[in-house]
Amino acid sequence: MSVNPDKLNELIGKFVTELGASATGPNILIGEQLGLYKALSAYGAIAPKELAEKTGTSERYVREWCAGQAASGYVNYDPSSGKYSMSPEQSFAFTNENNPLYIPGAYYIVSAMYKDERKLADAFRSGKGFGWGEHQVDLFSGTKKFFKPNYIGNLVGSWLPSLEGVVPKLQAGAKVADVGCGLGASTIIMAKAFPKSNFLGYDNHMESIEMARNDAVTEGATANIDFEVASAKDYQGKDFDLVTFFDCLHDMGDPVGAARHVRQSLKPDGTWMIVEPYAKETVQDNMNPVGRIFYNASSMLCVPSSLSQEEGLALGAQASDAKLKEVIQAGGFRTVRKSAETPFNRVFEARP
Repeated sequence: MSVNPDKLNELIGKFVTELGASATGPNILIGEQLGLYKALSAYGAIAPKELAEKTGTSERYVREWCAGQAASGYVNYDPSSGKYSMSPEQSFAFTNENNPLYIPGAYYIVSAMYKDERKLADAFRSGKGFGWGEHQVDLFSGTKKFFKPNYIGNLVGSWLPSLEGVVPKLQAGAKVADVGCGLGASTIIMAKAFPKSNFLGYDNHMESIEMARNDAVTEGATANIDFEVASAKDYQGKDFDLVTFFDCLHDMGDPVGAARHVRQSLKPDGTWMIVEPYAKETVQDNMNPVGRIFYNASSMLCVPSSLSQEEGLALGAQASDAKLKEVIQAGGFRTVRKSAETPFNRVFEARP
């Protein structure tokens, strides 16, 4: 075997960059949990000792944390004063939990993936599934933290308006099922935006439903919202004007069966909105930073989840438009179109 030194050095350089990124992840979580980013943002240029005093933390730990964050480019360091600060862009990305580019949320998902790695290695060997509810708890809060800002930025402003005739129904008073709702972020956002409509959030993970109910109370959204434990193939209710699936169809063992159940639960003129991760048609077309995130997350989360259920179709997070349309149409929907798209999501409108 002949090794090209230049290509080897290029590979090692990539490894060093990514090892640094991996080591930074836990520190990002600590910065969020202890309020270090928010304090840095609020107080301007500040020395580690002052930052520790403001946040009730240890100066020696904070000094090292600040240096690591500055080396990562996530905070700024002034050698002349020994103080650290954050630019408006850094503050926006690390302290505003409701912006679509909020960085810390994703690392809770990564944390869960690392903590479950040995269990997933066993699943790789056996071919068996690993259910969503079997994962470490950081996955559930992380999924909310990662996806909620994107929903805040797009759901009411662009995704729902991209569906034909849906917003007027919601404004007048519609019946909506949000299936696979997780901790209910999407359900609560819609319920608060359309107070005349009634929303039912369904998920087969009891702990997530309990957290969703608590969040609805916290956000004052209980008047027109309820949450129930149910799967996509057995949730109760008929004559829905709108059924929504947010980033979950590809996780299901039997997405065709889920599509059939949606079809049966809709009004004749109802709409099914399916939000899925962004992807192109072929593997080679997804060889990009976004595809990289979704393929790796899918191997640890999405595919194992599907394989743990009946049928185990395992679409994966990078299922193509054509494959998703095939599944939706097999469930009895005649009309399927992509109505909206972002760098991280695709939105499909399906009608009976």
